[in-house]
Amino acid sequence: MATKYLILAVLLVFGVYGCMEAWPIAAGPSLSIVSPQDNAPFPNGVVAIQGKAARAAELTLNGASLLHDQDGSFSSTLTFPRGGSILTFAAVDRFGRTVTATRTIFVP
Repeated sequence: MATKYLILAVLLVFGVYGCMEAWPIAAGPSLSIVSPQDNAPFPNGVVAIQGKAARAAELTLNGASLLHDQDGSFSSTLTFPRGGSILTFAAVDRFGRTVTATRTIFVP
């Protein structure tokens, strides 16, 4: 009888461990933009881009590759002309699943 409970406990531990290891694969990529804030004005036209892309194999900003660290952090500084601009960030995982985030900025 004790052997039966021991086997059940071991299977339960392996099952929980397997679920924890499989979660990143099942979850897909995530994208968090710290800067710029949406609808933010930038009087000098210089915009600091910062954020984090978890579980992403590829990261782009308006279709151009954006370099990210091994932990998913990214940062860049870009200059924009006068007027409004729409920034579209896209993170793609190794299975082709995509998540996007959009920010609108304004340079007076």
